[in-house]
Amino acid sequence: MIKPILIHPDPRLKKLCAPVDDVSDELRALSQDMLATMYDAPGIGLAAPQIGVLERLIVMDCVKEGDPEPTIMFNPEVLAASDDTNVYEEGCLSIPEQFAEVTRPASVRVGWLDENGNPQEKDFDGLWATCVQHEIDHLNGKLFIDYLGPMKRQMMTRKSQKMKRERTRG
Repeated sequence: MIKPILIHPDPRLKKLCAPVDDVSDELRALSQDMLATMYDAPGIGLAAPQIGVLERLIVMDCVKEGDPEPTIMFNPEVLAASDDTNVYEEGCLSIPEQFAEVTRPASVRVGWLDENGNPQEKDFDGLWATCVQHEIDHLNGKLFIDYLGPMKRQMMTRKSQKMKRERTRG
């Protein structure tokens, strides 16, 4: 089921999310709803707080052409990050139609629990590395605009507020 995506500014997007103690059937179903929501948006990543659920769950799929690679992560954490960096123009489903260049580690090793509660570890690079870091930031109450200077961040927040008001009016 497609879920509504929260638009910045929303206080829930700035909250620290609680760890998932048990990967329940309910959370597995939520992860499938999140994938459907992400693909529908369309986007390449979605974190649970973006749909108002303050738990440590993200989904992503950075395959643009070919067979999709949906990835579901409970309690993801960066275990190691490269000294090399990449700059990507990032966007966010919670800050629609706005983009900015963000510098992040070029590759990261991430640990998480899969849908069956089994521990996983994988190295990500390129767009996948940027995406997983962006989504983990959401779980810590951090948005990509928090990496920008105050003027640019304020400008993007104002645009987002205006869009949010226009959507509310219908």
